[in-house]
Amino acid sequence: ALASKTLSEFLLERRLTLTDSLEKCLKKGKGEEQALAGTVLTLLCLQMGSGPEGEEVFHSLKSLLVSVLTDSTASPSARQSCATALGMCCYIAAADLEDLVSCLSCLEGIFSPTSTGEGGSAPAQHGPLHCSALQSWSLLLTICPPSHLRSILDNRWLQLPPLLTSSSVALRILAGETIALLFELAQDLEEDLCHQDIEFLCTQLKVLATESSKYRAKTDRRRQRSIFRDILRFIEEETIRFGLECMYLDSWARQRTYQAFKEVLGSGICHHLQNNELLREIFSLGPPLVLDAAALKASKVSRFEKHLYNSAAFKARTKARSRVRDKRADVL
Repeated sequence: ALASKTLSEFLLERRLTLTDSLEKCLKKGKGEEQALAGTVLTLLCLQMGSGPEGEEVFHSLKSLLVSVLTDSTASPSARQSCATALGMCCYIAAADLEDLVSCLSCLEGIFSPTSTGEGGSAPAQHGPLHCSALQSWSLLLTICPPSHLRSILDNRWLQLPPLLTSSSVALRILAGETIALLFELAQDLEEDLCHQDIEFLCTQLKVLATESSKYRAKTDRRRQRSIFRDILRFIEEETIRFGLECMYLDSWARQRTYQAFKEVLGSGICHHLQNNELLREIFSLGPPLVLDAAALKASKVSRFEKHLYNSAAFKARTKARSRVRDKRADVL
């Protein structure tokens, strides 16, 4: 319900009760209960927005999120959920630089090479946790003030290249995307990223973009090659359509932000992009569109029209692939 509906006013009246219940779940719950509490807290903060109410919810539960996240005896799923919640809630509701810096430091301690094992390879059971921590860390980078961002660019970004050799394909991909994001942020600040062997880093990225190792799963190889080709090209503009509107993801910072909210909201992302004032402000979409019934009806495509369009697209795709697959075709 929190992901698929906008319930801000309803939740504002009950935020203290909800916060108290979530605190008990995080403090006394185990495993799945803590994981669910982290998910609900993220969605609650998203509904509260960046005002004083959202800030109050975040401040009251921040220490518990950090406690569960840094507790090595806690359930991996609970720690993963708390890593996501800490990053998202800080992004939405943190008003002080101190909160932002402390969250960045906490998340960095989870995915840094010293915590992922020798050689930067994450144990299989910790892969999702390290991915969630790195996702949240990279999201918070997009709102870092220039002063703190410069210190990260000068020192801490060097922890990322070792993660490119992780045994987890998801962690390798996230590390590559985060490196691309840092290079983009450095360009915006007109800073140079100093690396003792920048050519070696580029070589690593090229290997990942063309890897054909048989011990990797075929789907993993395909996904990895596709994403690292995008990283080497540096920026790929992607269009997100929702209702009568569309949004361009023309930078790694914007893409990282969109992916973070999509992870939390799932299929509800389109509804929130249309109606949630917080998301519309974050993505500079302006106030929600007010459409009358006639406009809404005109915007909807009938099932028959969709079927015709999909059939035509399928036929065109089949023809194009057949030409390429034909051994007599000249493939450049």
